Amino acid sequence: MVQSFLNGRSSANLAKTFLLAWIASSLMACGGGKDGDKAKQAAMAAPPPTVIVAEVVQKTVPIYSEFVAQTDARETVEIRARVQAFLEAQHFTEGTIVKKDQLLFTLDRREFEAKLAQAKAELEIAMARLGKAETDERRLKPLAERRAVPQQDYDNAAANLLSAQAAVSSAKSGVVAAELDLSYTSIKSPIRGLIGKRLVAPGNLVGKGEATLLDTVSSIDPIRVNTTISEAEYLRFFAQRKDRGNDSTSLELILADGSVFPHKGKVVIVDRAVDQKTGTLNFAAEFPNPEGQLRPGQFGRVRAVVEMAKDAILIPKRAVQEIQGMKSVLVVGADNMVALRTIQPGETVGDLLIVRDGLKPGERVIVDGVQKARPGSKVNPTAAPSVMPAPTAGAPSKGPSAAPQPAAKAGGK
Repeated sequence: MVQSFLNGRSSANLAKTFLLAWIASSLMACGGGKDGDKAKQAAMAAPPPTVIVAEVVQKTVPIYSEFVAQTDARETVEIRARVQAFLEAQHFTEGTIVKKDQLLFTLDRREFEAKLAQAKAELEIAMARLGKAETDERRLKPLAERRAVPQQDYDNAAANLLSAQAAVSSAKSGVVAAELDLSYTSIKSPIRGLIGKRLVAPGNLVGKGEATLLDTVSSIDPIRVNTTISEAEYLRFFAQRKDRGNDSTSLELILADGSVFPHKGKVVIVDRAVDQKTGTLNFAAEFPNPEGQLRPGQFGRVRAVVEMAKDAILIPKRAVQEIQGMKSVLVVGADNMVALRTIQPGETVGDLLIVRDGLKPGERVIVDGVQKARPGSKVNPTAAPSVMPAPTAGAPSKGPSAAPQPAAKAGGK
């Protein structure tokens, strides 16, 4: 009996425990359901997310290409000592602009002054011998005609006259050569340009066995820029120049630090033929350089308009997403509903992208807040500041920051 009593009591306790657990779970379920309903109601009552949208625009814009280039002087002259002498003095400041015919160096003149004096003295001797020869020829000529003197005497006098005349000519040439050598002791700049660092200091012997290089002068205003262009790009560039006129195509120069040189350039030389090994064509452009900012040998990139895209559809590049290799944008309709649209991209123009297919002018694309928008959901659109396309070639620019960026085909590097 005792065992039966204990078994009955345990069963009652177990039933009581199950009952309490069921009541607790029911209460929790009731509370959880209320919380879930509140969350759903809060989600339904939340306002649509705010996004920034930009309007699709249609405009004719230039397509730019860039070419690796290097600056070079239009004229570069080596300053050399043409005679052997000691370098006496330097008359310029290194690394500055020198004028045409400005005195740069002087050499020791004494030896050449002495040679000039000797040449002049030899000329005087030759002139005196010529005078005697002329006198002898005039005196013997009538006597020889009357056969008063042997014909041989007159022939000798005539030959002496010719020899004396030749000696005078030779002496005059010696004087000219001596004067020329003396002039070489004053070394002047043949052009206006930037002079570099001297290579020989005063006091050294120069011109011994060779024309010693003393310095180099390069013209830098305007400065020349050499670059190469592919055959296909040349054809596009040539067609664009033909359509707009040869003088209307201006070039921009992007420097090594990424800044844009403030002055526009123009093509001055196009090479005769395409390089058969590389398939490229060399051409040279010239840029005004009044401030002397550019020096020969600098590297940069020449930017040129190679094509005009007429009535191009343009959107900001930051509006484009790439999903599984496909380019797409989020379009906001008139009812502020979001739709996913696949596009066919073209070249880039500054911060804008040309769209070949998939969008129409006047449509709105999301440029900021893409992560908050979902296709089929509603959003609160806010217009982004208008972004103007890059200016056409030759258009006025406010500065380097307003310069157009290079065009690049979609998928290119």
